[in-house]
Amino acid sequence: MLYYALVFLVIALIAGVLGFSGVAGAAAGIAQVLFYVFLAFLVVSLVMGLFRRNRSL
Repeated sequence: MLYYALVFLVIALIAGVLGFSGVAGAAAGIAQVLFYVFLAFLVVSLVMGLFRRNRSL
């Protein structure tokens, strides 16, 4: 998922340089949403890992 966020970020940067503001804005928005979803999954994974580790002790 982080890969897709980076791909859309690169698309947004290239579109921004070429002057396609609509495409750049859309791709940047998609990249931002995917990045936050990735961060949410990371936090959930870390919390689940901590609970799982504490339960086995």
